[in-house]
Amino acid sequence: MSPFKTDGMVWVNGRLVPWPEANIHIASHVIHYGSSIFEGFRAYRNPQGTAVFRLGAHIRRLYNSCKIYRMEIPFSREELSRAVLDTIWANRLESCYVRPIVYRGYGTLGIDPTPNPVDCAILVWEWGQYLGDAALEAGVDVKVSTWTRMAANTFPALAKSGANYMNSQLIKMEAKLEGYAEGIALNTRGHVSEGSGENVFLVLDGRLITPPLSSAVLPGITRDCVMILARAMGLPVSEDTIPREMLYVADEIFMTGSAAEITPVRSVDRIPIGSGARGPLTKRIQEAFFDIVEGRRPDELHWLTYVHSE
Repeated sequence: MSPFKTDGMVWVNGRLVPWPEANIHIASHVIHYGSSIFEGFRAYRNPQGTAVFRLGAHIRRLYNSCKIYRMEIPFSREELSRAVLDTIWANRLESCYVRPIVYRGYGTLGIDPTPNPVDCAILVWEWGQYLGDAALEAGVDVKVSTWTRMAANTFPALAKSGANYMNSQLIKMEAKLEGYAEGIALNTRGHVSEGSGENVFLVLDGRLITPPLSSAVLPGITRDCVMILARAMGLPVSEDTIPREMLYVADEIFMTGSAAEITPVRSVDRIPIGSGARGPLTKRIQEAFFDIVEGRRPDELHWLTYVHSE
């Protein structure tokens, strides 16, 4: 996303406003205490039009995250889903990234968030490959982060909250400063958790393994897609505890997320993974995913919601 974006429309609390006018007060609770919940997903251009990928699943996760934090969204799921489509249409974007955010606004200052209003906004913008233009084919170099994911019963990892991403920022900055594209964090028991903004999959002896949700993992929508697609191909898939060293001996590793899509990992801590390039199973799963979102394969799973003018 360009830091110089000044045009377009943002949906704020039920109405579309020009991008420069989508502002909040400096005393808003979210600024002082991190009280925000958000989602991120993509809309793709295919021969049938512009399609939002798994809109219903993302909106459901948004509401679930808000429920954990006792934030009541002042719009129905149907209204918010319609607002996503309206915002994409208003910005005349054929493909884009979508960011709905729910946050505690301007009311009172203090740790107790409940006196403050719950505000909602939806932003859309054009966004290329999250981990670099060549990442989907060439893969990326990652490191095991020195930063640990949150412990159980501290921050709820199942909620996609802004506060959780302070931990993610530490993981990401450390990785970039040391010359890596991304970091993979361990949980408090020393087992593989996830990247700063991606879930992790290993391929070992022809089967896919991903950490369970109990490893401080966000229940990723793309993660779910990969498991569905892999099983449809007849590939064994399991959610298992993964020790750190298993990363080094995996045949293939890839990371998944709405921004990262399905990105191969070519090395971990400078140790090549497999041949040091995108592996064959990663390529198969990538192709199955993009065949759906780009309209080359029937949407039998009903993952696409098309943007229309009405």
